[in-house]
Amino acid sequence: MPEIAYLGPPGTFTEQATRLLTADFDAELMPCETVPVALAAVRSGEALAAGVPVENSVEGSVPATLDALTEDHPLIAVKEVVIPVQFDVFARPGMRLGEVGTVASHPHALAQVRGWLAEALPKADVRAVSSTAAAAAAVADGEYDAAISAPVAGEHYSSLQRLATGIADVRDAVTRFLLVRRPGTLPDPTGADRTSICAVIGDEVGTLSDMLAELSLRGINLSRIESRPVKDHFGRYRFYLEFDGHVADARIGEAMAALQRRCDSVRFLGSYPKADRKPASVRPASSEQAFRNAAEWLAAVRAGRLA
Repeated sequence: MPEIAYLGPPGTFTEQATRLLTADFDAELMPCETVPVALAAVRSGEALAAGVPVENSVEGSVPATLDALTEDHPLIAVKEVVIPVQFDVFARPGMRLGEVGTVASHPHALAQVRGWLAEALPKADVRAVSSTAAAAAAVADGEYDAAISAPVAGEHYSSLQRLATGIADVRDAVTRFLLVRRPGTLPDPTGADRTSICAVIGDEVGTLSDMLAELSLRGINLSRIESRPVKDHFGRYRFYLEFDGHVADARIGEAMAALQRRCDSVRFLGSYPKADRKPASVRPASSEQAFRNAAEWLAAVRAGRLA
């Protein structure tokens, strides 16, 4: 049976998301200590794919995922899922909320419950750990008094008691997760797709504007852009872009070819169905039919069939 890696240990939101991402086929889930370790398992062939967090509606992107996707051999995203994020507080048996002296969780989780912590546990020493489930495991081992974890952690650490449920400073917070695998056949276009790329551009006036113009000229909706430093070149940055459409769409393919010409480097990170299945809004001049008509007209001109 194929194995699917994910950010572990068992009991994380990533486990929950990965189960949803792989619900249509049988696979064993393989917890990994970090996102880079999970993606390395895919690159080595130890795992068929990996479920990884990419973006949170409160804290933004997950830098470890963005960096790991652009280092070493290419990987592509083939599916995404968005899940609501609320947390439970787990503690050792018999402990009351007012007795909690240390509380642990992942940095993103801690950032999403700052207000609750200030109100409910103002004197607690807050500790950051590698994952929300690792926090629960550490509480079970006696390292901390309490953990802020995904509700599913209770299934794996049944010795712990819940002191609070459904906590979150932003009640409708969500996190987006990707299913990532080695390059191969892409998911078919659905009309409600997202394409992700990473581009490195030169440090010259107007280069970013020129890059974005290639999308705007073709009526492509840019849904996300973010920069991350190129670690071995101070002052140089990678730009992560996500836009509506599939690489098989004429407008997307033409834009990506233009970006490949303009940029120092472009890495394709995948074209996959959007979680909300909302169709892309395409101007008439950027439709597939418009591109097809234009290509046929140009072919006729080149063949001398038109004046």
